[in-house]
Amino acid sequence: MQDVQREIARQLNVQPPFADDGALQAEVSRRVQFIKDCLNNARLKVLVLGISGGVDSLTAGLMAQRAIRELRESTGDDAYTFIAVRLPYHIQHDEHEATASVDFINPDERHTVDIAPSVKGLVDQIKAFEGQAASAVDFVKGNIKARARMVAQYAIAGVKGGLVIGTDHAAEAVMGFYTKFGDGACDLAPLSGLVKNQVRAIARSFGAPQNLVEKVPTADLEELVPGKPDEAAHGISYAEIDAFLHGEPVKQETAEIIVSTYRKTQHKRDLPYAP
Repeated sequence: MQDVQREIARQLNVQPPFADDGALQAEVSRRVQFIKDCLNNARLKVLVLGISGGVDSLTAGLMAQRAIRELRESTGDDAYTFIAVRLPYHIQHDEHEATASVDFINPDERHTVDIAPSVKGLVDQIKAFEGQAASAVDFVKGNIKARARMVAQYAIAGVKGGLVIGTDHAAEAVMGFYTKFGDGACDLAPLSGLVKNQVRAIARSFGAPQNLVEKVPTADLEELVPGKPDEAAHGISYAEIDAFLHGEPVKQETAEIIVSTYRKTQHKRDLPYAP
């Protein structure tokens, strides 16, 4: 199992634990530079990111805003802009945290797009849902929400001439815990290779409020189970996932859950199948 553990960490390019604050700050600088390089290589000046209220989008947003600020300062070009987008389905159950997250990031522009009308309109047109179990429809509808949010972000990026930031990191990637072509779609993923506790550590280094840093992670896509914690879906904790990815000893049952889920969700990490 240790060989499998190491191979999965290698495939996901998992970064080692931060040895100290200096290592943490160096990693932040490297990722901020990565964001700047992505914009420069694309010859664009705008970044777009959906803010959910969780620590992942908070951390990605903080690094994006720093990258944009540094680009403005180094070039003197005020066209460099970071756009934070709130994408509620009607009113989000944790709206207070989502608003607080945007406030702390203090982006150059704030947009809000209520995805409910478009999601409902699409669901009403899908006849295949008729007669299906409510739980099955609710799950699929949750994926539609995730994809609608990405459609909105790409629409804004398209009209503004920008790139869309994703929030996937190693602890989500190993579990395939994102919607294919939904929140799994993006132009750049600055959190890639980090485990959950590293994402939280970076947010803390920016001075983010503790309640946002330690907020219980939830995709919040299912209406029958609103605010369902990620860890309830995983069957294990993020601490256990982080330990596995960093090569630390974990329970056999934990390792089996992670490896099995990783293999079942490989299609999400691959490009579309082709002959």
